[in-house]
This record gives sequence, C-alpha cells and structure tokens, in this order.
Amino acid sequence: MTPTRRARSLADRVTALLPNRADLADVRRDPRRDLLAGLTVAVVALPLALGFGVSSGLGAEAGLATAVVAGALAAVFGGSNLQVSGPTGAMTVVLVPIAARYGPGGVLTVGLVAGLILVALAVARAGKYMSYVPAPVVEGFTLGIAGVIALQQVPNALGVAKPEGDRVLVVARRAVEEFLRAPNWTAVALAAGVAVLMLVGTRLRPTVPFSLVAVLAATLVAQLAHLDAATPIGELPSGLPAPSLGFLDLGALGTLLPSALAVAALAALESLLSASVADGMTVGRRHDPDRELFGQGLANIAAPLFGGVPATGAIARTAVNVRTGAGSRLAALTHAAVLAVIVFAAAPLVSKIPLAALAGVLLATAIRMVEVGSLRAMARATRSDALILVLTAVATLALDLVHAVLIGLAVAGLLALRAIAGQARLDEVPLDRGDHSAEEHALLAEHIVAYRIDGPLFFAAAHRFLLELAEVADVRVVVLRMSRVTTMDATGALVLKDAVEKLGRRGITVLASGIRPAHRRVLESVGALPLLLGDGHEYATTPEAIAAARAHLEHTGVLPGPRAAAVGEGTAR
Repeated sequence: MTPTRRARSLADRVTALLPNRADLADVRRDPRRDLLAGLTVAVVALPLALGFGVSSGLGAEAGLATAVVAGALAAVFGGSNLQVSGPTGAMTVVLVPIAARYGPGGVLTVGLVAGLILVALAVARAGKYMSYVPAPVVEGFTLGIAGVIALQQVPNALGVAKPEGDRVLVVARRAVEEFLRAPNWTAVALAAGVAVLMLVGTRLRPTVPFSLVAVLAATLVAQLAHLDAATPIGELPSGLPAPSLGFLDLGALGTLLPSALAVAALAALESLLSASVADGMTVGRRHDPDRELFGQGLANIAAPLFGGVPATGAIARTAVNVRTGAGSRLAALTHAAVLAVIVFAAAPLVSKIPLAALAGVLLATAIRMVEVGSLRAMARATRSDALILVLTAVATLALDLVHAVLIGLAVAGLLALRAIAGQARLDEVPLDRGDHSAEEHALLAEHIVAYRIDGPLFFAAAHRFLLELAEVADVRVVVLRMSRVTTMDATGALVLKDAVEKLGRRGITVLASGIRPAHRRVLESVGALPLLLGDGHEYATTPEAIAAARAHLEHTGVLPGPRAAAVGEGTAR
C-alpha cells in the first residue's frame, strides 16, 4: 500500500469514529425525557464522584472534574447512546497505588497517556477483541473490586486518618488498630446510617436517589448537632481549574508507561462491559466498540488537564440512565452539565459533607456490586469457571486488579486449551466390505487399519496423539482419515511426522485421505506431507486410500494379486 493510500485509510478510520447525523437525530427525538434522565443520573452520580475522588487520593474536586469533563466528552464522542462515564470504583483501585508511589502528578500523567493509548486502540479497531474476556474473569474481578472498595473505606468509616501503605488489606488492618486505640463512634454511625438507608431504601423505592438523600441527611445531622468528630470533605474550588500541562513529568514517562497500559486496559474493558450492559437493557441498541474506545480516549486525555482522574464507563450510572428513560447522548451530556453547575454554584455546601458519609455511600455501592445470583450460577456452571472466578477475586484483593485479570486470563486460557485438547480423538474406522468376500475382508483387516482423526491437532493435544498412534498394532498399512481435523499447528504437524517416521521404521506404510488445503500447507512446511503420500498420490476419500493400500500390499506380495488369485481359483476347480 502506498503512503497516500495509507494516509487516506487512516483518515477514513478516524472519520468513522466521529459523531454523525444519526446521533443528532437521536438527540432530537425526545429531548425532554433525556433531560429528566440526565438530571436523575447527576443526582445519583454526585456522591459517587465525590467519594471516588477522595478514595483515589486526589480529593473530591478531582472526582467532580472527572465526572464533568470526561462525562461530557465521552457522551459526545463515545460509541453508546446510553453510556454514562466518570470516576469508578474499579479505576480507583488501580489509582491508589499509583498515587501512593508517584503522587497526584503521576496519576494525571498516567491518565493522559492512557487516553492516547485508547485513541490508538480505537484507530486500530481493537474494540472487538475486548469481548474475548471470559465471564468468570469479569465476575471475579468485579467481586474483588467490591472487596477492595469496601476495604478502602475503612479509615473514613472509622473516622481515623488513612494509614500509610498501598495494600488495602494492610491499610484497613492499621485503620482498625488505630480505631481501637481511640474509637470514633460518630463516624461509624454516620457511615453505617448512610449505607443502611441506601440499601434498604433502594430496595423499597428503586426510583428514589437514596444516595443523595442519605448524604444530605448525614450532612444536616453533622451540622445541626455540631459533630466535631465528623470530618468534612474540606474546601472545594468554585469551578474547574484552567487546563494545564504543568503536571506532566516527561522524565518519568518510561516508569509510568506500565501503569498507563494497565489504566487503558481497565478503561477499555469496563467501558465496553458497561456499554454491553446498556445494550442488554434495551431493544435494538448496539454500541460501536471502536467509537467507545475513541470517546473514552478523548475523555481521559482531557480530564487530567482539568485535574481529573482517569475515567471509564460506569455501569451503575449507565443502568440508572437507561431505567429512567434515556434515549440519546443528551442524557449523559445533561448529567455532566448539572454536575458542572454544582461545581460552580454549590461548592461551599458540598465541602461540608462528612467523609464518613461518603464512605457509607461507597460501602453500599460495593455491596450492591456483588450479584449473588450471578456468582452462584457461575460457581455452579463448571469447576473451571468457579476456579477462575475465585482466583481472580483473591488476586484482586491480595495483589492488584491488573495482575488479577492477567492471572484470570492465563488460567482461563490454560483450562480452555485443556478442554479443547481433550476433544481430539483417534478412532479406528472399520473397513468397508464393499464387494469383497468375507475371506478377503478378513485378510485385508489383518494388514490394513484405518483411523479417523477428530478435532484439533495442535500443541496441547499432539503428544497424546503421538502415543496413541505409535501404539498401532502390527499391521502393514495405516490409513489416516484427516477430513475431520478442525485445526492444525506446526507442533501438531511435527508430532504427526514423528509418528509416521516411527511407524515407517517398523515397516508400516502410512497413507492419508481428506487433507484440507490449510492443513496441507502446515504439513508441507515441516516436511510431513511427503511421508503421508507413500506412493506420491493424495486421496480425497478413505475408500480410495484403502484401495491404494491393497494395491501396495499386492505389489509387495503380502496379499495375492488378481492373477495369483485367479490361478488359485482354477487350481481349486
């Protein structure tokens, strides 16, 4: 391809990722319903944005900036009409160790680089590959994330300063020890009250935004009762900061790149998972995975410029958006606009919210993330699914989310290979009597054996196949029926070659039938094809190969030829 054609192809790909007329038509269809849905989502998103900002280590203002900037850009450029983006618990889990090691500047740099990676993935049309992540891995890291989010809230829920450390289990244990030395029952009561009100209220009245109700109630109680032990969020800026690249540390880009790759992978996975959930909650809606990556990429490039943390599509807020009747991107855009108004107009009020109340919101969110029915179904499906789920969840708690997903994918891949390898079979095929007499058929069966190879012949199954084929009884010709081989790699072809050579050293000729064109190329590349064509011919069917095997045995004198058979019959007369 010439440079001009490459540039034109790249331009076409980018153009396909931009908003189009269909998006505008959707916005015009029912704007009133979208505006109402966006307002509802903003009410739900406010305490979550504040809480996740605090949990990330960059403060509540970072969570609000992310919800506004990333929420607006992802709404306009994303691949789902119903997706709502912003700070999420899963991303917070990844950001905490980055903030502890590199500080706020490191988190912002990682977010910007991750955004660039997402845009590159979108241009490369990599969105479709995210669907290959197994469901047990997704369920496992969701369960693990819920546990990590809950553990992250322990210091604020107990009203103690966050201990040093980047491992949530260690930090939570130290926070409990600090609490036992100087109990703060006011913070515990506020956190527990908010969590219980959210969980019970949502069950009784799902349409009411109990997260905001609970936070407002906790804030009023703390202010009216002058609860000094209820530490507030603290002063927030009245508006978004001016965009700046001053946080970038170009010298640290090399060390931050692995973290950026992890953030980009998580943003892609969670956003596409959330968009798929939105598709499943509607009829006839399908998101564009590449456009979704593009929108999330732009959102994560812009959010750090305003002090925001990396963002993803948010499953909980997206679900609320769908349930309240959203039909276009206008709803998610409205959600971002409402939060922007709150940032500019209500910052003094927001700053009085107790940290314990936000901890209660996130504790309730963590509990609601655990779908008991889904986990039970996954655990009962197969032992492999249960093992993958548990390993991923435990690794999320003990290590981090990125390693947990890698471990889950590795174990899932190994178990899948084991299952596929188990499908490969070598079955003996009875010889067709055709027009042979019983005596002739018995004679052929003494010297010719036919096998059918079913399933994949690749590295995971090849050595077992070699053992089975090498143990063939003492016959003169082996016919391999290969039309049912589903896939073959170089290892499988080499093992087959080794088996044929071993049989050849025992004086056994091997003929093959039904070799597929794709498999023929693999066999030829490793030098196995000539060995399977003992007489230089290729046979389309097994009967043709068996006929050739008989001719070979007649030629070598193992079986009587047609002339010898005729003489024998004349003598008998």
